Amino acid sequence: MTKPLHTLEKEQCRALLEQEDIDRREDRLAILESFLQTEHHVTCQDMVRLLEAQGKSYSPEFVQDTMRVLYRLGFARKNRFNNGHVRYEHMHIGEHHDHLICTGCGGIVEFENDQIEALQRQIADAYGFEPLHHRMELYGICSNCRKDRTEGRILAFAKPGERLVITDVVGGPGARLRLRTMGLKIGDLIEVISNINKGQMAIAVGNTRYAIGRGLAQKILVKPYECVRPLEGLS
Repeated sequence: MTKPLHTLEKEQCRALLEQEDIDRREDRLAILESFLQTEHHVTCQDMVRLLEAQGKSYSPEFVQDTMRVLYRLGFARKNRFNNGHVRYEHMHIGEHHDHLICTGCGGIVEFENDQIEALQRQIADAYGFEPLHHRMELYGICSNCRKDRTEGRILAFAKPGERLVITDVVGGPGARLRLRTMGLKIGDLIEVISNINKGQMAIAVGNTRYAIGRGLAQKILVKPYECVRPLEGLS
């Protein structure tokens, strides 16, 4: 009878830990067991909290070191998505998937598509290229966040890559004047180029870039472009 995948992986990990003479093997195997029970991408901090919830108490440093060991031995895949945090996911031999990453809530969806894989092989063959591995990450807005966006929000919370329309300016005539002085107005279609949490954000209207301070960005109301077409009545 074929052994369950997780049982095989624990046995293989035990053998490799012994082969590499890595210390605290039973503790590391306990962390592996908890990791294999997860169904999402986890940080080391996530693993510490998960282990504590299961009554397993290990220092953050030991958990981090163990996750690095699991990555080195091929039991975990390491990802850095757009927020830069290291997240780990299962790495099962012979399996491959890609990711949809929501820049709104940070949600991550795994997907597989045979047509995409076949097209990538065709492209590689056309160039005489031998692919060894690849990773596809699509960044955007998930369905739940898209629902939230339809009500309109403040420009300061927008994400890079979003295409938005300026629908209003709050804070009195002074804020509207500042916007017009910059060459921007209600009804403009903008693209968010960058948005650093506490600093200026860069936007573009057509081929022109603008730098907007945090204070003004908090007074500009926007909606997704697709939610306000056509732009009749905006001025």
